Amino acid sequence: MVDLSVTLAGVTLKNPVIPASGTFGYGREFAEAYDLDLLGSFSWKGTTAAPREGNPQPRIAETAAGMLNAVGLQNPGLDAVLREEVPNIAKLFHGPVIANVCGFSLEEYAENCRRLEEADQAAILEINISCPNVHAGGKNFGSDPQSAAAVTRAVRGATKKPVFMKLSPNVTDIAEIARACADEGADGLCLINTLLGMRIDLNTRRPLIANRTGGLSGPAVFPVALRMVWDVYEAVDLPIIGCGGVASAEDAAEMMLAGASAVEVGAANLRDPFACKKIIESLPAVCERLGVERIADLTGGAHEGRAKG
Repeated sequence: MVDLSVTLAGVTLKNPVIPASGTFGYGREFAEAYDLDLLGSFSWKGTTAAPREGNPQPRIAETAAGMLNAVGLQNPGLDAVLREEVPNIAKLFHGPVIANVCGFSLEEYAENCRRLEEADQAAILEINISCPNVHAGGKNFGSDPQSAAAVTRAVRGATKKPVFMKLSPNVTDIAEIARACADEGADGLCLINTLLGMRIDLNTRRPLIANRTGGLSGPAVFPVALRMVWDVYEAVDLPIIGCGGVASAEDAAEMMLAGASAVEVGAANLRDPFACKKIIESLPAVCERLGVERIADLTGGAHEGRAKG
């Protein structure tokens, strides 16, 4: 029997499949489709200190091999999440949860992490550094090593929970940013966030998304995400959650061979609510085909002399 369990910075998951933040809400809707306890974990919706309505409509557009979104971090705010969503999550899912933390200043990131100390089920804090820094002209925190390091340092000093920095692919050298996060005490990394893109309506001759640009996700980004996971695995000795276009058990295995210890599934959940369930159910057969009894043995297996068990 194949052992599907994996460990992320001391947190054990029953399998490596994690619905990605922004595609799973706080679990309510998906719990109506299947038993969430099948999952390794899930990353809840990106949460800010104050409630946000998000960007104006339209903010979703289809592409040939994925989708663009500019939702704009719509969420009920941390107070409501701690008061309403966290107790409800405890009823729907009985494993460790990943809390996706967003912020528009170093102080907000740190305070959000400090307040999440009281949420016992939030076992890992996933820090979204693709947020715009309001004190630096709107430049994203993840756009350069210094900014990424500053956020890592701020959150590391605010919580005892493992912190995984979620990296943006819209950079020149993602490995350099990964090293900056590692140097400031990150416990792990999650990559990639969405790639910046846009579409234009031929009839109106205007961008399809009101915000003009949006984040590209889905199968189109998988090769980019895979390459970046490979590069970061070579650069740092931290557990990696691979994210970007994962839509099958084979994709998950490939991402793990590149260096991921677990995978997040994003856009596939929007196309098929049962995507994660199907991936988990297919993983044992893929592992048997690959000749491994422990799925964790796949991590880094494509790197000569660098595989970590």
